[in-house]
Amino acid sequence: MESDQKTFKILSIDGGGIKGLYSAKVLQHLEEKFGTLSDYFDMICGTSTGGLIALGLSLKIPSKDLVKFYVEKGPLIFPERRKYFWLKWYDLARQSAFFGKFSDHALKTALQEVFGDKLIGESNNLLCIPSYLVTEAKPRVFKKDYGDLDCDDKTRYVDVALATSAAPTFFPMAELEIYDNNQFIDGGVWANNPTLVGYVEAMTKIIGKDYGALDILSISSLNLTGGKPVGMRRMRSFIGWRDDLFETAITGQAKFTDYFMANINKISKVPVSYFRIPSTVIGSKQESFVQLDVASKRAIKLILSKGNSQGTIYKKMAEVEAFFKNPKTYNLNK
Repeated sequence: MESDQKTFKILSIDGGGIKGLYSAKVLQHLEEKFGTLSDYFDMICGTSTGGLIALGLSLKIPSKDLVKFYVEKGPLIFPERRKYFWLKWYDLARQSAFFGKFSDHALKTALQEVFGDKLIGESNNLLCIPSYLVTEAKPRVFKKDYGDLDCDDKTRYVDVALATSAAPTFFPMAELEIYDNNQFIDGGVWANNPTLVGYVEAMTKIIGKDYGALDILSISSLNLTGGKPVGMRRMRSFIGWRDDLFETAITGQAKFTDYFMANINKISKVPVSYFRIPSTVIGSKQESFVQLDVASKRAIKLILSKGNSQGTIYKKMAEVEAFFKNPKTYNLNK
């Protein structure tokens, strides 16, 4: 049948705090060359900061405006205080033993400015936005309602954004009134690269009905790629691990997902085209500026530069251009 030849397309965006600026800049390059990204992907998946980008794209907010969001609001969401020695240690004590490192007031305010009172039902794309439901100890994926799904269309964009980005020890848990005041944390604890979430959703709900193939474009966050030296102290406390604890977990999950998807055609009967735009190389002297919560002027300048470089390269690749040969085909109103 002709309908069996239709290809379902997914855009997947990793989490990574302020490093979402890198992903947004890469996407800006794609959008400037090919047009509004929402028009080319049937589903958009995003975790944590990638969830914020995914939500923005689903409302057809231009990628350049999302880049501007990170540049202007990043320093407010992640206030830079490390140059003051005593505040650095105050923040460490706060994060380790008391309330978490940051308030979410600036984040809520910034999200409200972007999304206002928009509801998930207003999305122009199917959505998969991972979070973790602490009060029931299970993963939770926020979705645009379709088929037999009817849970999330009346949920505010702001609330979903808070739920997917509430990184443990960095921000408070998101407590959502619409879900009986249940509490949520960052989806990066289990799906920092949400590609598998989108893959499972498509394979169980989409493929085999109107679609016979799956294309996935995955956008990495900016990650530390150099590893660590040998001979580190083996007995490390929470304070000893600090930000590395969360960073290591989300990077490991993202790399496993990438490995799994790179080999999916060996076990899948459904043709799957998977392409990932990876992190670029980070030099050892740049590592201190490539952290989840470092939004200093130098860090933002570096992240923008890395995104510019990678976007310039990958927008010219045939593997990327293939995603933009035809518009999306899924009908949200059926």
